[in-house]
Amino acid sequence: MRWISSSLKRKLSFLLLLSVLIPLLALGLFAYNMAATATEEKAKQSGTSILRQTGTNLEFIVQDIENMSLFLIGQKDVQQYLSSTSENAVKQTQMIEFLSNLVFSKAYISDITIYPLNPSHPVSNTTIFETGLAELTGQDVRHFQSSVKWWTSRYETDTAAGVKQVISLVRPIRSLNNFKQIGTLVISLNEEAVAQLLKQAGIPAGGYVVLTNKEGLVLSGSEEGAAAVTIDDLLPGLVIKGSAGTLNYGEGENKQTILYDTVSDVGWQLTGIMPFGEYKAQNNYVLQLMVIVIVFSVLLVAVLVLYFVQRVTNPLIMLTQFLKHSNPEEPMQTYPVETMDEVGQLVRSYNKLSERIEGLTEQVKLEESYKKEADMHALQAQINPHFLYNTLSSIHWMALMNQDEKTADMVGSLSDFMRFSLNKGEEFCSVEQEAAHAGHYANIQSIRFPDKFELSVQIDPELLEQTMLKLLLQPLIENALIHGIQKQPEAGKIKVTAHKQGHFMAFAVEDNGIGMDAAKLATIYKELHGPDDRRRDREHLERGSYGLRNVHKRLQLHYGTEAGLRIESTDRIGTRVSFSIPMLSEGGRAG
Repeated sequence: MRWISSSLKRKLSFLLLLSVLIPLLALGLFAYNMAATATEEKAKQSGTSILRQTGTNLEFIVQDIENMSLFLIGQKDVQQYLSSTSENAVKQTQMIEFLSNLVFSKAYISDITIYPLNPSHPVSNTTIFETGLAELTGQDVRHFQSSVKWWTSRYETDTAAGVKQVISLVRPIRSLNNFKQIGTLVISLNEEAVAQLLKQAGIPAGGYVVLTNKEGLVLSGSEEGAAAVTIDDLLPGLVIKGSAGTLNYGEGENKQTILYDTVSDVGWQLTGIMPFGEYKAQNNYVLQLMVIVIVFSVLLVAVLVLYFVQRVTNPLIMLTQFLKHSNPEEPMQTYPVETMDEVGQLVRSYNKLSERIEGLTEQVKLEESYKKEADMHALQAQINPHFLYNTLSSIHWMALMNQDEKTADMVGSLSDFMRFSLNKGEEFCSVEQEAAHAGHYANIQSIRFPDKFELSVQIDPELLEQTMLKLLLQPLIENALIHGIQKQPEAGKIKVTAHKQGHFMAFAVEDNGIGMDAAKLATIYKELHGPDDRRRDREHLERGSYGLRNVHKRLQLHYGTEAGLRIESTDRIGTRVSFSIPMLSEGGRAG
């Protein structure tokens, strides 16, 4: 017990294990006893009910085929066709259409064939190349005569629809005048449809169903039973008594439960086979009982855990009370260590933490003094732009006084350009302000490079008051000028457009500069969509696409990943850079 009491983890593990073990043992014994008595009976009842329903469905199909056969043997056109003594191609075609229409709504019927005794050809809803029915009758079906209707075993027939396994109703057709046989009617039931019906039965416990006739020949089956020829091949030595019931078959791991029922009128037998060892997994009754026991066990475990944990955590509660009554304004006091388990280690960690907090307090005081100093530097930095604006304004007026209009114009544009760029730290502006800022830049460059380029701006008046992220157009104009216009000997044109596009504002900057080939354009796209590595940006992108990447990343940051730049360029023709951003309410600001 000393080994356990020296560790809180061991205490909790021991007590929780003890609490869980008792109800789980009771649960296992109880579930085992109940499963042994209830599972088999419930699975048999469920399987018998399913087998009976499947038998009812088969009875419906058999009755439907037999009713159809009664309708056909007395049908006027059938009697006239079989009573005719000469070939009649028109009548034969009409008979084929009549049979095709009759089969169309019966998915489980493979074919309906009428074999006349007169020289006329057999008629069917489909072309039959070869049929195994002759082997069952012992002679050509056309000349086969039978006094009563009968159902065949499973056989193969080759039709225009493919090779099929079928089970057929064979019935003589007699003249309504003299009651002599004038032909034979064969209605074939598609074995695949029967197999599908048996598969849908869903015998519990992983079982399957087999359909046999009176002679024990397998007509159809789901799963393993489909390939067997006789029921004795599948279940050797099986003896079934009565028309319906259940019995156990086999021994040990191969033990199975057999369910059987009879399809009325035709004497077919449905046999369901369920593996004996899978009952427990399929039984809902046992599952419900286990849930009840588990709930009871969980409640019992909860009570025991609450009781034992309460006893174990008393030291922690005492430590909590000590911390709650400590004054945060005063230095943290040390707590005496009384145990060697995890609680004692926690107390020692707490004492070390109090010392660390004292050190951090002094560090925070020092950082506060540094912060005040940084705030003072920031205030000075904010004052500096005003000094720059005033200096540029003085230069502007001095140039005007000296009648140097170009210098005055350039300094004025530069002053407005820098004032807008700083803009008291604001990130957004109106479309009109952004366009004016781009104009100031173009004005400065037109003075530097006279007659080198011409800038035109076309903005939808409805967009002038809309809000947008600032410094988007100027970098694109600069890129067009430096990398498009200046690299060609002749003067160029730069066109800036903005128009509404649904709930978006569409901007574009076009130039008729040197353009780019496909390889260069692909490189630019790769740089735009590459990882955000600032050092790599500075080292590799300043040569051509740093401004584009900056605008692209800012667009995606503020408007989403779909708002990036789209670049179109043709070598020696020009370049077009465009983007779309959402349009806010009239005069609204982006946040």
